Amino acid sequence: MATRQRQQPKTWSLLGDVRRRPSAYEAVTAKFHYHFRREPTPFEHPGMPLNDWYLRNREGSPFQVDDWEDFRDPYKLTYKDYVALQHDRETYVDKLIDRHEESASVEGLSDEWVSTLRELYIPLRFPLHILQMVGLYVGQMAPSAYITNCANFQAADELRRIQRIAYSTKMLANAHGDELAATATARSAWEKDPVWQPLRETLENLLIAYDWGEAFVALNLVVKPSLDAVVNWRLSELAERNGDHFLAALLAEFQQDSNRSRKWSADLAQYALGRQPDLRQVMEGWTAAWTPRIEAAVKALAQPFDEAPVGLAATDVVSATGTQARDHLQACGL
Repeated sequence: MATRQRQQPKTWSLLGDVRRRPSAYEAVTAKFHYHFRREPTPFEHPGMPLNDWYLRNREGSPFQVDDWEDFRDPYKLTYKDYVALQHDRETYVDKLIDRHEESASVEGLSDEWVSTLRELYIPLRFPLHILQMVGLYVGQMAPSAYITNCANFQAADELRRIQRIAYSTKMLANAHGDELAATATARSAWEKDPVWQPLRETLENLLIAYDWGEAFVALNLVVKPSLDAVVNWRLSELAERNGDHFLAALLAEFQQDSNRSRKWSADLAQYALGRQPDLRQVMEGWTAAWTPRIEAAVKALAQPFDEAPVGLAATDVVSATGTQARDHLQACGL
């Protein structure tokens, strides 16, 4: 009787003949974007304008490597993992809000500090919503689901920040006047206040950066890191100086989301440069175009820091933000 040969077990995988079971992260992410570099067109019906858009702004982008599928989110988050992670963070924020509502800490804020918040904090819903929109665009246009997931979770982080800022604005309005929570109050500042106009111009131009590579580089390597540094670090410090311990803690909490964004962005930039070193010139061209814009925006936004009841020097805000921006680009390999 012939001896039966024991066969090596095989696991079906889009990853190829890797002889291992794919992780849960890989199983729901690998090669999900079947439409990237699909011939003759990304999607069905060759005459659709949608095909032209993707061919021009994704396949036609100079930000290309031979294979995007080997990139991995350093946190390897699935939707389930992300929800669990943020549930814990939201529980912390809920308790933070409950504690300060019970102590009525917002009611004790000075009129001068409330005036600073009216100018510098309440209008934040507009720029942060643009960060969310552009993050979703990067996710929609990305050539791999490994990138799309990172961008979409980042956009969800922005929504979380917008919602919490809206809630805290209502807390402020309950204690210091309903008009603080009125849409017109924030919108008027966003559209007319000189301190916001350089940022407004920068972000409105970012909304029409349709090349997916430029959108990623401009958003994640240049604009968002600097704006996050102003909001999550400098404004948190200013709030602490002025006795607004609730706002200081709330803004500092968002830095965890910002750190995750910086990490995956740096990893993707390094992955691209490792696969295609010639991309350095392309990426540095985009950073050179967008850096002066966000620097001008930070300089304008820094002015109210100087004018707060217990101020923070505008020059220090600009300097510290610039240092963080340069550190991030260095981490990206640029």
